[in-house]
Amino acid sequence: MQILIQSPHVTPTEELTKFIKNKIGKLSHFYDRIEAAEVFLKIEKSDSTDDKVCEIRLAIPGNDLFGKKQSDTFEDAVTKVIDVLHGEIDKMKTRFQHQQ
Repeated sequence: MQILIQSPHVTPTEELTKFIKNKIGKLSHFYDRIEAAEVFLKIEKSDSTDDKVCEIRLAIPGNDLFGKKQSDTFEDAVTKVIDVLHGEIDKMKTRFQHQQ
């Protein structure tokens, strides 16, 4: 699976990059047809401390899955998005089972 990390105006640390790749890699254990993942990291102007935003798009044949979460750290935002995408993968797999 190809993982592309884009972060305009933010330079992710090597630790953050490894963290993201590890988390996304775990999704492939649940669904092996994920072809690619695009990760967007950005900081939104906000009065609150929850200004770190992570968006992830998973390229899956016939359907792309997308998740976006905001938190006070990129690691927390990534974890929240991965949890959402894991739930979406479960829903998708359930739909496929009912169609067969």
